[in-house]
Amino acid sequence: MSPPENPIDTAKKPRVGAILLGAGHSARMRDIDKIVTPLADRPLISHSTDTFEQSSFIDLIVVVVASHNVHRVTGLVQGNGWRKVTNVCIGGARRQDSVRAGLEHLSDCDLIVVHDGARPFVSDEIIATGVAVATEHGAAVAAIPVSDTIKLVNNAATVIKTLPRDRLWAIQTPQVFNCDLLQKAHREIHGDVTDDAAMVEAIGGTVKVFGGSNENIKVTTPEDWAIAQGILKSRQMRLG
Repeated sequence: MSPPENPIDTAKKPRVGAILLGAGHSARMRDIDKIVTPLADRPLISHSTDTFEQSSFIDLIVVVVASHNVHRVTGLVQGNGWRKVTNVCIGGARRQDSVRAGLEHLSDCDLIVVHDGARPFVSDEIIATGVAVATEHGAAVAAIPVSDTIKLVNNAATVIKTLPRDRLWAIQTPQVFNCDLLQKAHREIHGDVTDDAAMVEAIGGTVKVFGGSNENIKVTTPEDWAIAQGILKSRQMRLG
């Protein structure tokens, strides 16, 4: 099963919808509901939503959250004047279920950008690059080269082999896809996956990587929260 790459006609500006994911259970945050917890003086989800709202490459935004946060995030949309946010919808049990929920509101788009709402430091440059690469190739994911040595181990914690570091990339979001390609992947792949790129790969799609950022971290643990605060403080100092 090998669908052809389905890039967008570059003669016209693609209509781009973004799905911001914030429906996780924050299990590793020690019961802190990270999406609505303030980083500096603003809820975590606000940082990435602002970036997508202000990006000239994004036309529509759907924010996917847990059911108990729908009212809270809807209030943030109204309070911040996020005009591109067309829906705040309830996510599913798995990440891919939440993406599918967002897709239901973005069927009229050429490209879909999927981004973790817990990555507050995404930049407009990263978004722009992802849109450009996906426009040409059909699927593109932000990533950074792995700097540590990576070893494959078995269930007994015994090293099987050392993997070639020069070909290993740590995958981030945003991940950008041709809308038809992503919808096809969600129709055909039902097993658990870690990201949407894996679904596209499973149906034979080609996925390109493009440069992410070391600052584009995902806040998953309390330690990540401390790192995020440090990044934010560093940025504020650089801007004077």
